[in-house]
Amino acid sequence: MPHTLATYIALPGTTGEAMQHWHEILGGELQIMRYGDMPPMEGMPFTPDPKSVAHSTLVLPDGAGVIAGGDSMDDGTDYPVRGSAYSMLYTTDTPDEARAFIQKFLDGGGTVGMPFEQAPWGDWYGQVFDRYGVMWSFSCDAA
Repeated sequence: MPHTLATYIALPGTTGEAMQHWHEILGGELQIMRYGDMPPMEGMPFTPDPKSVAHSTLVLPDGAGVIAGGDSMDDGTDYPVRGSAYSMLYTTDTPDEARAFIQKFLDGGGTVGMPFEQAPWGDWYGQVFDRYGVMWSFSCDAA
């Protein structure tokens, strides 16, 4: 099997909902496994809610990438979801494709982080935060 790199994100109890939302916007193949779907695991340091997402994957169309994730387990640590230290970077073939994805995020309750426009370096770039606080950056070559 060749090496692969996937983005993994743990949301506070909303991973299943977020993955379904992203699937509606981006397409692809979605798989969600909840703790209740798994056999009991001896030695687990916590007892997960059976409805919590243990693992999920969204394989984007045409091998464009993989987003994986699971629900974070509340251990008292506060990890903010919304921020700009990370983002999902999605590169499209045309500016119109990027605009269409951005509009779907906005229609789904997202907000503009940076307008999608031609950047000083010549390519197209913009950002949108989805309703879960995840920043999606969109990029497209100028040509």
